Amino acid sequence: MPQHSLARAVPATDDLAFERLVEPLLHPGFDLACAVLRDRAAAEDAVQEAAVRAWRAFPSLRDESRARAWFLKIVLNQCRAIMRTRWWRSHLLAERVEGVVPAPDAGADLRLDLERALRVLSRDQRAVLFLAYQMDLPQEEIARILDVRLGTVKSRMHRAVARLRSSLPASTETLP
Repeated sequence: MPQHSLARAVPATDDLAFERLVEPLLHPGFDLACAVLRDRAAAEDAVQEAAVRAWRAFPSLRDESRARAWFLKIVLNQCRAIMRTRWWRSHLLAERVEGVVPAPDAGADLRLDLERALRVLSRDQRAVLFLAYQMDLPQEEIARILDVRLGTVKSRMHRAVARLRSSLPASTETLP
């Protein structure tokens, strides 16, 4: 299909509607991708690709009230796709070998302890904690984003918090 035909496939009004709908979701999508991927550049790529995929799928969005869950699910799926690539696996291996840990700032010990503890969590556990505690989303919406049952969200949250508590030094355990 020639480029000019693609431009006619989605009316300009749909482009404006898409932009109004997705633009406020880009920052939360980036934050989610950062939480899952633990890499800002990869998160930027994931959100950019997710936005393209969302634009292509926009005509199929039936309920605009579920747009946040719809878009964040696309972002999460893109993060999963990135993590399946050979480049990502070699990137993680290089990071583990080099022992990349940010240099501590004065008073940043708690942040570093939490960063280390988050590394032991699975991608799904980091995602559920981020969506619940950082984005303050209700568990029902988290279930829609992750495409899992509500009980799965609850058990992932419980296990993730328990694992974080056990990974943190005793003096820093202030998790819910």
